[in-house]
Amino acid sequence: MTHFSAPLRGLFAATFTPLRTDGSLELAKIAPMVDFLVGQKIAGLYVLGSTGEGILLTQQERQQVAEEFVRAAAGRLPVIIQVGSESITAARELAVHAQQIGADSISAVSPLYFKPDSVETLVESMAVIAAGADRLPFFYYHIPALTGVAFDMLRFLELGSQQIPTLRGIKFTSPLVHEYQACVEYEDGKYDILWGSDEMLLSGLSAGGTAAVGSTYNYAAPIYQRLLTAFAEGRLEAARSFQSQAQAMVRAFVPFGPRAAQKAIMAMVGWDCGPPRLPGKPLAAEKFSALREQLEAQSFFAEVDASPV
Repeated sequence: MTHFSAPLRGLFAATFTPLRTDGSLELAKIAPMVDFLVGQKIAGLYVLGSTGEGILLTQQERQQVAEEFVRAAAGRLPVIIQVGSESITAARELAVHAQQIGADSISAVSPLYFKPDSVETLVESMAVIAAGADRLPFFYYHIPALTGVAFDMLRFLELGSQQIPTLRGIKFTSPLVHEYQACVEYEDGKYDILWGSDEMLLSGLSAGGTAAVGSTYNYAAPIYQRLLTAFAEGRLEAARSFQSQAQAMVRAFVPFGPRAAQKAIMAMVGWDCGPPRLPGKPLAAEKFSALREQLEAQSFFAEVDASPV
């Protein structure tokens, strides 16, 4: 276990879960992938979120993946384990496990089938989960486009500060920059509000954010590191240029299906994480080639210092 700085800074990679073609875990690929991310100056790992397909894995599989990422990180960078589940009880069990294996923090997404009926119920649910890891910082995972749970996050902080002793902040994956800024500024910046929209990183920084979690940081970190540097140095035109590069990349892969396409890009840059798990499907060969050609036309591989596979 490592310790978080205050406030958190830099890029946290929302990690992929390596799978074989039959859908089973391929845990041996995790350690070298973590070594690569460390070399890319990634500030931390966010494991088993949307990118890591955590909701699609069994309870045992999630525990195995969490254990392997913590082992591979070996204290070099913090590991946040996403434990959210349709079952609050199951999520709490995963929180207990995360604390036992030496994770640095936990996070949880809301149930999305039987949704909380109010922000009060959401906070109550997250409090039960967080209590399973009472020594670890807790981040609520706010991603309303996927969950349909779109309560005001400022109100979540107001209530959560009273009911969740370990509340550290929010993984904020929403384009509502004004709401994000209000959360960043709440109680003089007491909470870490992690920006979750890669294609809008510059907007998050401009609203006061200092750390971000994203899937594209796994394979395009150099572009975003240049953006962070340019912003810190006040070179806003350069920062906008780097953000435009990232947006072009996102526009290229989204039509192919974000989950399958991003696993394909990982394979293109030499880190094959296998196919997505059903109901996701891998890209057909012709679509894989078409996506690679679009990225080559943008000089994407040169920008991230990789040779396309």
